[in-house]
Amino acid sequence: MASEVLPDPAALRTGRRERALAQMEAHGLDVLVLGRQANIRYVTGAPQLWIAGTRPFGPMCVMMRGSGEIYLNSTDDEGVPAEIGRDHLYGLAWNPMTLIDVLKKIDGADTARRVGTDAITPTFAALLPEAFPNAELVDAEPAMRAARRVKTADEIGAMGTALRVAERGLAAALAEFAPGVAERTLAGAMMEAMAAGGVSTPATQDAAWVTSKEHPWRRAGSGEVRPGDLVAFAAGALANGYVAEVGRSWPAGDAVDPATRELFGRSETLYHNMIAACRPGAPTSDLLGAYEAAGEPIPPMPIAHGLGLGFDPPVVSEALLAAGERDQLEPGMVLAITGYVWAEGVGAVLRRDTVHVTEAGADVLTASPCWV
Repeated sequence: MASEVLPDPAALRTGRRERALAQMEAHGLDVLVLGRQANIRYVTGAPQLWIAGTRPFGPMCVMMRGSGEIYLNSTDDEGVPAEIGRDHLYGLAWNPMTLIDVLKKIDGADTARRVGTDAITPTFAALLPEAFPNAELVDAEPAMRAARRVKTADEIGAMGTALRVAERGLAAALAEFAPGVAERTLAGAMMEAMAAGGVSTPATQDAAWVTSKEHPWRRAGSGEVRPGDLVAFAAGALANGYVAEVGRSWPAGDAVDPATRELFGRSETLYHNMIAACRPGAPTSDLLGAYEAAGEPIPPMPIAHGLGLGFDPPVVSEALLAAGERDQLEPGMVLAITGYVWAEGVGAVLRRDTVHVTEAGADVLTASPCWV
């Protein structure tokens, strides 16, 4: 197996960069100073190594609107696209003044009027004006969110790789599914299959759990599957920077009672309502309305969220809507939509699908079967 780290394909990175530059123009930004890994990869196409874990903001990438030139923090050029020359790479430094000195020397830094950052710390809020002496520092995250929320055709293709890995993980867990198996065994089967597919980073924390028959939003406490249990499976993969998700529920055992079949029927009704709500120009509140139309309680967790290089806008939940969050769907968005129904004494049915919003409506990208 090849171990060489390669940049994202040229068409993929070029399309994303054009969207980022267009949003810099729309938001009046002369310079982007980025620290968030997903944003850095979006504009550079360079998969960076050894960046796991939480860390404070630092100027790890700079893009100039006028020239389109990119400067990247990297100790070597492995995985760095050819258009970002070696002379545009700068090494990691513990002293922030060393980084500021690098930024000062960028052509156009002294004449920039508006510099956007996707995060900031007090230290760099004080130091960045030394690198950009004539500029106003502003929040660049709205520009980056606007760029990332709509996917290019090449991004849709890249997400397909992550989705196929996630679906293979789900299938592997279902192959181990039977009364008496432990939740951790199912999770292990899922993770092993995804690792065999080249993905060692799951996109979701939970993998498989027995749903509670006593409380709608809790899991059962035994950790072992018993006959008649409803088990939820959630597979998510982070492949080549992109995230895709799929979720399904399955009843344990061969004997399935009418109440369980009725619950799956309710899940199917909710699913079709949510798919119908995934149309261009529709407010995201229509996804919440899909629950109301089906007569189902709205979960306290988000029922939809954007997918891409990590998690992109929008995030749809009743709490956010109550707080005044308003958004609408656009062609090119990719969402993970979650249907969740519960019945006392039966358990819960979870269904999660990756959906591409097109001009013609919803294109469901997941292909994993459902229990019927």
